[in-house]
Amino acid sequence: MFTNDVITIKDKRTINIIFALSAAVILFATIQNKMPPGIIGAIGVMTVVGYILNVLGNKTPIVSQFFGGGAIVIIFGSSYIFHSGIIPHETAGTITTFVKDGGFLSFFIASLVTGSILGMDTNVLKKAALKYIPVILGGVICAFLFAGLVGSLLGEGFFESVMLIALPIMGGGMGAGAVPLVEIMSGNSSMSAEMLMSKMVPALAIGNAIAIVMAGLLDKLGKFYPSLTGNGQLMRSTGEVQSEDEEKQEQPISINILGIGALLAITMYFVGTMLSSVINMHTYALMIIFVALVKVMGFIPRELEKAAHGWYQFVVDNLTPALLVGIGVAYTDLNQIIASLNLVYFLMVFATVLGAIIGTAIVGRLMGFHPIEAALTAGLCMANMGGTGDVAVLAASKRMELMPFAQISSRIGGAFMLILATLILEMLK
Repeated sequence: MFTNDVITIKDKRTINIIFALSAAVILFATIQNKMPPGIIGAIGVMTVVGYILNVLGNKTPIVSQFFGGGAIVIIFGSSYIFHSGIIPHETAGTITTFVKDGGFLSFFIASLVTGSILGMDTNVLKKAALKYIPVILGGVICAFLFAGLVGSLLGEGFFESVMLIALPIMGGGMGAGAVPLVEIMSGNSSMSAEMLMSKMVPALAIGNAIAIVMAGLLDKLGKFYPSLTGNGQLMRSTGEVQSEDEEKQEQPISINILGIGALLAITMYFVGTMLSSVINMHTYALMIIFVALVKVMGFIPRELEKAAHGWYQFVVDNLTPALLVGIGVAYTDLNQIIASLNLVYFLMVFATVLGAIIGTAIVGRLMGFHPIEAALTAGLCMANMGGTGDVAVLAASKRMELMPFAQISSRIGGAFMLILATLILEMLK
């Protein structure tokens, strides 16, 4: 990708030795509770732990072959390590602050969204945008149907299963999904906000975990049946478009313009933030719309598009394991997941996620998408926990370039679920 010299075997050994020494210093300081505060401490620990867990996950036979490999191990492994007392509690607090309040997640997603959209073929982007919403609707309908039927068979009731399990799972995560859903439903039902939250939060956590595992399995399915996947391409496109994309990717990019790519990503996030102050939509959703319009209208020169795409590649290659550690520490509560694991509850959550996969794969195929990519973006990225879930799902399936569509599912699709919940409750009054 870059214009560096080829790394020799001797160079790799030197790099491994330097990493081992760096990891020893960082881990020793962390265990001794001497970790520096702020970004330098958080990124150091996250990078080292993420790399080690990623290697372990990718070299563990069953996990690497069927369950997403390193991504799964990083998320759940780091959640256990940082919350079990192995590492001082202050470290988990520093990482949580960096990921949430420090904006690391927003920086990562902005880089992926900007670079992947600007790196797409314009014609593919136009076609996909028009056909994507019906695919989401197909997944929602099947998710509701599957959850309702399983709930009815298990004595939980069709309507209750849909409203308390399927709706929050497909609703775009915690802050943009479960919390406003509880506010909407608590004022229109006999259940208190506390009771609703106790039902919905475990469903979100378990649904997110199942979505990540299913993403790894879908990647494996694509290897068994290549006709079902575009290996990261959403649309079933012509050879002409594919060759154009390949030509784009093969052209070398200078490291000197990576900074321009980073600046473009940050600028696009600023635009989304300013637009969200006057338009009642999420920053990511507005950023996606703006970047897509800029791309379609051809306002950005090709060299700058390459810079943004190169920065996206750099971030994915170097920062993904670190971010997954942050997701494990700041957003994954293993105790909550384990405490909610009874068979009935698990089956209803699993039915919801499975319905989302099947519905989006079928409708996606009809709309000209690759079934696996449609299921990952319009299905599993609706069923996970928002932005963090999107990163985990796409990392487990090794398809980070699908982030713009994942964010459409989480943000625009999530907002649609809130509107749907309001309409259902108004009809039942």
